[in-house]
Amino acid sequence: MKKYIAECLGTFVLVFFACGTAAVSGCNGAEANTAYFLTALAFGLVIVAMAYSIGRISGCHINPAVSIGMLVAGKMTIRDFVGYIIAQFAGAVLGAAALRGVLGPQSSLGANALYSNNIGASLIIEIVLTFVFVFSILGVTSKEKDSSVSGLVIGLTLTLVHILGIHFTGTSVNPARSFGPALFVGGTALSSVWVFILAPLVGGVLAALVWKFLSTDQE
Repeated sequence: MKKYIAECLGTFVLVFFACGTAAVSGCNGAEANTAYFLTALAFGLVIVAMAYSIGRISGCHINPAVSIGMLVAGKMTIRDFVGYIIAQFAGAVLGAAALRGVLGPQSSLGANALYSNNIGASLIIEIVLTFVFVFSILGVTSKEKDSSVSGLVIGLTLTLVHILGIHFTGTSVNPARSFGPALFVGGTALSSVWVFILAPLVGGVLAALVWKFLSTDQE
């Protein structure tokens, strides 16, 4: 139960601080301004902070795409996968609710949006971004000797992914992170949230399959 609580807490922090940074800084992805880079950095820094806070408790997935990647890679059980997913979505909803309470109902809450209203392009972008993110996680967590730097590497990778992805979709790569804000923002954010749930999950599965193939080949 403690690891599920840790995942809920970690996802709450991710949504409240990182999505909150996007909302209060006015990041809209239209141009690479200060708000744009602050938001990318906020997502990365939250991962670093949480990795070294709850990493030893739950592994600090705080992302269903990471959890499904770990499941496919054989690094977690189905029972834990279900528990993690529930905890992550709960944490994201609580984080978005807290943000709404602080910023008010007019805030965007850092919700994602389709790239040029193009579902196909948005799916491809999110699949690729999530693939890179989850693939890096599987690689850096595969050896115990890398554990001391894994949180930093993962946080920097998420920052990198956001630096590119914010322009297109606001960057999801995390179904829970997208669902929480969309639930309260409603409208097109909620009607299109399925894209930001499906694509990261597909990206996570593909990353795990490719990682398994490459790592087995090396052996």
